[in-house]
Amino acid sequence: MTKLLVVFDVDSTLIQDEVIELLADLAGRRAEVAAITERAMAGELDFVASLVERVSTLAGLPESVFKDVFDRITVTPGAKQLIDAVHSSGGRVGAVSGGFSQVLEPLSEKLSLDFARANLLEVVDGVLTGKVLGKIIDRAEKRNALVEWANFSDIATAQTVAVGDGANDLEMMQAAGLAVAFNAKPIVRQNADIVVAKQDLSELITLLGL
Repeated sequence: MTKLLVVFDVDSTLIQDEVIELLADLAGRRAEVAAITERAMAGELDFVASLVERVSTLAGLPESVFKDVFDRITVTPGAKQLIDAVHSSGGRVGAVSGGFSQVLEPLSEKLSLDFARANLLEVVDGVLTGKVLGKIIDRAEKRNALVEWANFSDIATAQTVAVGDGANDLEMMQAAGLAVAFNAKPIVRQNADIVVAKQDLSELITLLGL
């Protein structure tokens, strides 16, 4: 059986939520942040600039919001079955997100992911500063993560699968052996090898021959 590396986008792909919007909800800024997210995912706004702008609205929130948000997210139907099927065939699974490590890390543990990478929000004295620490995970960094994890796993890029929904996923999808648009924006559906319209990731088990 072919050993695959499957790499997921997180927000609106591996989970049904946009974490930044859940955080913004707690800050009373959801409508404003959702409008920026929509434009960024459609490719109308530079992702890094839009992320910096959205994160700035979170300044002043207590660190405890991460647990509140994690408790509110909904894992996409079929996600665990698909991950288990990849693992059963000897493959690896990763998730790379323009979202946040403080939420992706517990999600990664819950879903038994092999790799996970996201942005780290700065917290000082138990409070969010509204800034991101280190390198921002943009479309180029998503691609880099897929290539790096494939090399580490000794899996050819031809045997990699990228699953995404927004413009920020396009470079990762172009680098992968197979590009899957899931719950995706038109620009992503146009550039994908496979389009999954049903809100169920287990649809991919058969499509990937697992």
